Amino acid sequence: MNRRFACLFLAAACVVLWPCRAPAPLYHVSGEGWYYEPYGQNAHWQRPRAKEQLEVAQRAFDSGDYDTTLHAAHRILRQWPLSDYAPDAQYLVGRALEAEGRDEPAFKAYQAIIEKYPRSTHYNDVLWRQYAIANRFLAGQWFKLWGVIPFFPSMDKTADMFDKIVNNGPYSVVAPHAQLRIGAAREKQKNYPDAVKAYATAADRYYNQATIAADALFREGISYARQAAKAEYDQGTAGQAIATFTDFVTLYPEDKRVPRAQKAIAVLKTEQVRGNFQIARFYESSHKWNGAVVYYNEVLQLDPNSSYAAAARERIEALKPRIQVPTLN
Repeated sequence: MNRRFACLFLAAACVVLWPCRAPAPLYHVSGEGWYYEPYGQNAHWQRPRAKEQLEVAQRAFDSGDYDTTLHAAHRILRQWPLSDYAPDAQYLVGRALEAEGRDEPAFKAYQAIIEKYPRSTHYNDVLWRQYAIANRFLAGQWFKLWGVIPFFPSMDKTADMFDKIVNNGPYSVVAPHAQLRIGAAREKQKNYPDAVKAYATAADRYYNQATIAADALFREGISYARQAAKAEYDQGTAGQAIATFTDFVTLYPEDKRVPRAQKAIAVLKTEQVRGNFQIARFYESSHKWNGAVVYYNEVLQLDPNSSYAAAARERIEALKPRIQVPTLN
């Protein structure tokens, strides 16, 4: 048995140690995967200087040969990472990946430009390209497992993408739009508290951009209203929704969404009245007469003309004999 094991070990050692030349050098790029450089077939795209190498990458990209683009551009980033041509090479990597439909690694490639080459002439274009990629995921595009297999849509990851864009340039032209999209991603996953925060940030930070601020304030009100609808007795959130819509109507009276905001306020107030009436009924059924009267009075204060107001008045009169009046010592 030991002899057989020794023979197998010797054979394996011979295979491993036998001098050979790798037919396909393999290297890994973080966020993009593994790349092969076929031996003996790369002379057509390898050049001795960075400038010439970039010209090869650009010509390949212009002709739609994205595989060669990636090989040529990555060679610049490996061989001449500090050269003046590295930012353009990194940009071509992103463009080629995006053209191949590999949006997530393309986003990361563009992010590398922001982090490594912040003075790149492609800076603003990169922000808009990242924004376009994130929008595709917001629309439902699936993220890919290992960069290959469509696996799942994710509003968490999408919101993170938009957040990166905002952090890349908080006062860039694209940042206000990206901040709004963070809220939209949170709305899609029905995470209304985080949606409210995202919209409130947009309204506060970009208050001097009327279109952005108005949209943010309106969407903030919508998110508050949807959050309130999920909580049967959350009168506080309904009140915040009403306050937000009221601010919207006051600040942007000419906005075409004002009628929608006013209608939402009316619906929310009706919901508040109904909620307070139900709370009063709950206290009454528990024989907590004082608490019941407090909430019946709240119904009258919120809307004395509502359909619940008459019933609230009747219950207040009926409960008066049972109310405990505090005595002074």
